[in-house]
Amino acid sequence: MVFWAGAGVTGLVSVAFAYAADQAQSLFHLVSSQAFWIPLILTPLGFMLCAHLARTVFPGSAGSGIQHAIAACEMTDEASRNKLLSLRVAFGKILLTLVGIASGGSIGREGPTVQVGAAIMLKVGQIGGADRARGLILAGSAAGISAAFNAPLAGIVFAIEEMSRSFETKTSGLVLSAVILAGLVSLGLVGNYNYFGQASGHVVGLQGWVMVGLCGVFGGLFGALFGRLMLWSTQTIRRWTSEMTLVRTLVIAGSCGLVVALIGLASGGITFGTGYEHARLALEGEILPWYFGPAKFIATLLSSISGIPGGIFAPSLAVGTGLGSLFALALGGTAGIAALLGMTGYFAGVVQAPITAFVIILEMTGNNSDVIPIMCASVLGYGVSSLIMPQSLYHGLAASLMHKNLTETTLRN
Repeated sequence: MVFWAGAGVTGLVSVAFAYAADQAQSLFHLVSSQAFWIPLILTPLGFMLCAHLARTVFPGSAGSGIQHAIAACEMTDEASRNKLLSLRVAFGKILLTLVGIASGGSIGREGPTVQVGAAIMLKVGQIGGADRARGLILAGSAAGISAAFNAPLAGIVFAIEEMSRSFETKTSGLVLSAVILAGLVSLGLVGNYNYFGQASGHVVGLQGWVMVGLCGVFGGLFGALFGRLMLWSTQTIRRWTSEMTLVRTLVIAGSCGLVVALIGLASGGITFGTGYEHARLALEGEILPWYFGPAKFIATLLSSISGIPGGIFAPSLAVGTGLGSLFALALGGTAGIAALLGMTGYFAGVVQAPITAFVIILEMTGNNSDVIPIMCASVLGYGVSSLIMPQSLYHGLAASLMHKNLTETTLRN
């Protein structure tokens, strides 16, 4: 009963988090519309505040959150695990992600929902006397994805493919029941819906399959580029901020925030926030400006390395639609299906989890007529990305977290 209650709470928190994130983004647009220069002050200051609080008040809350759950899965020390997945960290994750979105950061709430869900389920396990920490973390992560996207199958596949990289029979019941219960709570509160609605158009003829190949190959290429830049930048910044920590942390956050604000102003504001609205428009058939994809790519990278809490799931999906829209603009064809294929190829390239990529996108768009082309774009994106970047982004970030934890433990001893 305690476990079921935890899964239900995960669903409830996920829905509330989604609503609050939408309100935070609306608040930013409302405030920034009062004068063009407001983002130049609000965004850097918001980034600096979030990065400072993430380092001092809520350590363990910075970044996407998925790498924290992966690292916690591999840890055997309970104290180290709790540093990444405590209720305090979960609260800070939600609060600071909302502040980051309200500041104009190109971040999402789906990755943070994974860490929050894992933290809730781990705490529930401790209350209920369960000693299956790994299974509880996987269950909470899957429940978070399920409720965040209204995509129960994607939650299950995500736990298997990305979180654990294997399937363990003894944890399958935990994952399935957590996904079902969290999904039921989400379904009861917001109803059954497709996250991005229905994509327009279908893959037809030679031109359609050329688009599949282009979106898969170039999506994987740019997805790997994002991953390599993010890993290199994160490691470089971590070394640079090891001395004069507070000052340098604020310098990095403020500088990233200022550039994000400048990009947002130069692009007419379309790069601020999650990118959900523009991605949805692209899937419905609207051609996005040619610069949306590249600008969103840079804004997301800078937001991610700035040290603020926030995910890359939604912004990456938006970048992918921009890539597909760019191909549709250059080559012709149906804009909606091009955006869908670009989203698939790029997202698979970033996360390097091809099954999760096409399952989550199929569930988010309700597109059942182009299953094979979407699968092909996902596999191509993953294949190209893995050739350029052998270690996946989230597992690379998780390895850095575990190394940092080991170093701190050694110094204390």
